[in-house]
Amino acid sequence: MDIPRIFNISESAHRIHNPFTADKFATLGAALRLEPETRVLDLGSGSGEMLCTWARDYRINGTGIDMSQLFTKQAKLRAEELGVADQVEFIHDDAAGYVADEKAGVAACVGATWIGGGVAGTIELLAQSLHPGGIILIGEPYWLRSPPTEEIAKGCGAGAISDFLTLPELVASFDGLDYDVVEMVLANQDGWDRYEAAKWLTMRRWLETNPDDDFVKDVRARLTSEPKRYAAYTREYLGWGVFALMAR
Repeated sequence: MDIPRIFNISESAHRIHNPFTADKFATLGAALRLEPETRVLDLGSGSGEMLCTWARDYRINGTGIDMSQLFTKQAKLRAEELGVADQVEFIHDDAAGYVADEKAGVAACVGATWIGGGVAGTIELLAQSLHPGGIILIGEPYWLRSPPTEEIAKGCGAGAISDFLTLPELVASFDGLDYDVVEMVLANQDGWDRYEAAKWLTMRRWLETNPDDDFVKDVRARLTSEPKRYAAYTREYLGWGVFALMAR
């Protein structure tokens, strides 16, 4: 069980596998007014930066689930590095359909809503692990402006324009699911640049140290195309944010 190899390679040096930066996660934690010993479940936890830093800064407890063997290993190392290994645990597993045995005060899926077949399904999944009155966190892309063509949408990594909503439409969609939006923190352009551009040096270094690997052609093709694609499409059209929700 693992994610596609290209992500394990291109994001192997990332601590955060989305357009957030460390200060954005700190802002989000403060905005949620996290109390010590709050239990946080993170589905698609990546390298564990959100749970580990919140455990250090706000003394929460938590569990992260991720399909990447590499990222799960990195999360465990990060917990040890920050001295919070007794507060958080990271499990290598498929987050799709995962329901915690112990209810959480915060249940999050920050950038992996495919685990529930989209936003609505992921909210429904997270709700099964949440205390009454708890908070659900959804990290999701949105259109900064609607792409004029399907080709541009695909250049942004979407299958179609309809895959994402504009920010007003996304916020309104939570209302339609009978949830209150109680907080939101949005990524900025620097966060996008750091998330995307950091992959390029990682891929170049990998190519230099693995010249005989069978995957060289794939990584070379990705490194050649990604800077141009990102500059032309994602950087111009796609936003990203984390939305805090409470059921009505």
